[in-house]
Amino acid sequence: MLMSKKQKFWLQVLTYGVLVILATYCLFPFLWMADTALKPIQEVRTSHPTFMINNLTFGNFSRVLLESKFVTFFGNSMYVASTTTILSLIISIFAGYALSRFSSYRGVKAVSITMLLSQMVPGVLLLIPLYLLMKNYHLLDTYYSMILAYTTFMVPLCTFMLKGYIDSIPYEMEESAEIDGCSRVGILFRIILPVSIPSLIATALFAFVNAWNEFMFGFVFINDEAHRTLTPGITLFKGLYMTDWGSIMAASVLSVLPVVILFVFMQRFLIDGMTAGAVKG
Repeated sequence: MLMSKKQKFWLQVLTYGVLVILATYCLFPFLWMADTALKPIQEVRTSHPTFMINNLTFGNFSRVLLESKFVTFFGNSMYVASTTTILSLIISIFAGYALSRFSSYRGVKAVSITMLLSQMVPGVLLLIPLYLLMKNYHLLDTYYSMILAYTTFMVPLCTFMLKGYIDSIPYEMEESAEIDGCSRVGILFRIILPVSIPSLIATALFAFVNAWNEFMFGFVFINDEAHRTLTPGITLFKGLYMTDWGSIMAASVLSVLPVVILFVFMQRFLIDGMTAGAVKG
């Protein structure tokens, strides 16, 4: 059925109206967090909170940056998340290529099924075994405990993300390289990886964000403030008898900024990487 220009106009208005409502609903927690971070303590603790800010202040941000160990926590999280991303990406590149190109082998299928089943186990069930393992190897209160735990959980998902993209790459490209005398490793680094940049960036963002936002293992494995990461560190603003909500909101806003900046600049690669392996041919 053909629609008139007036009907198309109102349909477009309705569509954008619904999208604006959904976007506002999704952004509301972040907007409220930023709003609270800019309020003085009297307005934060009022019994009738509103979005209006009567006395704008940056005192919460200065208190977080200058009077706490937020910068240390931030640096620790950046180091752990970056290292986890690099390790997960290196392992997943080889694993994803193997699962894609050698899927007919029985052992490869068994590994694929095992990796898939591992994602069905909640991380909290492995918390005590991993804690005992880290304790026996004297890795508690070190970066290595978090990096090993995060990488263990990231590799299977990153592997399947890269496998889906590699499946969409024509095998004829590799055959041509083999005729020219290129080895398997050469094919991977000279043929597969250059055309897989969108998928690699999407996978790296996925691993980084998950490692950056992880709370449970960082809270349990680390008791030393010198090695504490950002998400458990924010909880230190909550005292036994009083909670500094202004500082918590300011720290939360600052902790979200790196992820937001990454998504703003890498959005195009993220969309391409997520959808590249969805349709073959």
